[in-house]
Amino acid sequence: MSTKLSLSIALTTYNGELYIREQLDSLARQTRQPDELVISDDASVDSTIDIIKDFERSAPFPVKLQINQKCLGSTRNFESAICACNGDIIFLCDQDDIWYLDKIARIEECFMNNPEAGAVFTNADIVNRNLQSYGPKLWKKNRFSSREQKMVNEGNAFTVLLKHSVVTGATMAFRSGYRDILIPIPDIWVHDAWIAFLISATSNLIAIPTPLIAYRQHSSNQIGVAGGGKNLNKTCAEYHGHRIHCYELMRARMIKFIDRFPDVMYKIYCLDRKLNFLRARTALPDTRLHRVPGALRELATLNYYRYTKAGIGSFFNDLLRGD
Repeated sequence: MSTKLSLSIALTTYNGELYIREQLDSLARQTRQPDELVISDDASVDSTIDIIKDFERSAPFPVKLQINQKCLGSTRNFESAICACNGDIIFLCDQDDIWYLDKIARIEECFMNNPEAGAVFTNADIVNRNLQSYGPKLWKKNRFSSREQKMVNEGNAFTVLLKHSVVTGATMAFRSGYRDILIPIPDIWVHDAWIAFLISATSNLIAIPTPLIAYRQHSSNQIGVAGGGKNLNKTCAEYHGHRIHCYELMRARMIKFIDRFPDVMYKIYCLDRKLNFLRARTALPDTRLHRVPGALRELATLNYYRYTKAGIGSFFNDLLRGD
């Protein structure tokens, strides 16, 4: 094994008084302690800051607390925490989960054994506010198949992420050497999806199938587990046009680092094919019957299977979108 890595946790908080103490205690119980905990608070108005300061007095590792003067939102707040980290590896952390005892140790070992990996993410147990299981694990809920897991661990995460997002930030850690590629994070992207996608374009991801956190779901989750809404009230242009803008921003960032990562050129080619598919969907006529020929063309080329999680279900969704 190579030299010991330094490990940072980037934890963001916002009015988290109900659960933050349990999360902090779970970090303190880790079998492998972090080298620092960076907390960025997004102008909380409850007792979150007091709870953090009380924890800081007895924490078994250094705690750095920074408080935003105004609310920045989840993505900007995570960006602030990430920028303040000094470790070789940055762990993303939500305020309301519970980390299992060996989470840090398991992920550190994975990085040590896979020096080519830019990021590692894990499965999770989905629990309610009282930490009672909801039943299915996170990866099953996200429809992250065993075939896709194999693809990720064989170095083909980018292809999987072109189809759908499978990485949840609360389970992810990444090498800080990629930070200059990731920052700034566009406001229209969720931070974990942006980080996972860009690192998959420039490096490898490792997927650990073992659940290493209790991923708590409650009424105040900022994101949480996807609910499966189809937004069928939106037209094709409204729904897919936004996604085109998201991926165009990703493409621009990838181009910026072509000289550093020559292999990214092929990834840009693959992304362009997805963008062309999204443009074709955006151009589908408003009248449902008139959409059929264009949607069938995309179905025949297998693009619905290649670039959407639902496959033929996404084809029918396009046909049913608001007239």
